[in-house]
Amino acid sequence: MEKNNDKRKYTSDEFLAMTDLEGRYELVSGDIYAMSPSPSFIHQKLISRLNIKIGRYIEENHGACEVIVSPSDVKLNDEDTVQPDLFVVCDPNKFDEHGCVGAPDWVIEILSPSNIDHDMVTKLELYMKAGVREYWIVDPMNKRVLVYPFEEAKITGIFTFDDEITAGIFRNNEVPLAIRINDII
Repeated sequence: MEKNNDKRKYTSDEFLAMTDLEGRYELVSGDIYAMSPSPSFIHQKLISRLNIKIGRYIEENHGACEVIVSPSDVKLNDEDTVQPDLFVVCDPNKFDEHGCVGAPDWVIEILSPSNIDHDMVTKLELYMKAGVREYWIVDPMNKRVLVYPFEEAKITGIFTFDDEITAGIFRNNEVPLAIRINDII
């Protein structure tokens, strides 16, 4: 993540109205950040496979949630607009022409060497404050998944790619969603 050196702070509405930005950007605390160059193959494969797994689960269980992959804007508040790798929204009223307005129910970020601090510190704090119910950080370099069940006020769960991880937002469903990363990649 590279911060724009412009001293001016922007609102999410101003940021979303910008049409002259080339590439991918996020707005964090009113500052515009250029996102990393194209992600690695494993990064994209993980997003694709998680999207399929979660999407099938929602469809098979007649869920009202939508799973969305990047690039798609999530306006968390007036000064934070981000593009999570993958997110799930269960309230259809949160969508507008730009993407999601308000906190998604579940966010998944795939770590890349260039975005570790941004996803593990900056976005962790943003998502927690914004009201995201659950945040997963998938770390392909160390083959682990960090799970932050914000709505349950539990400590972080650290799982390997061999562990079966139950999605907290679907934990109380008749058939919960469980994902073992090594089974999908």
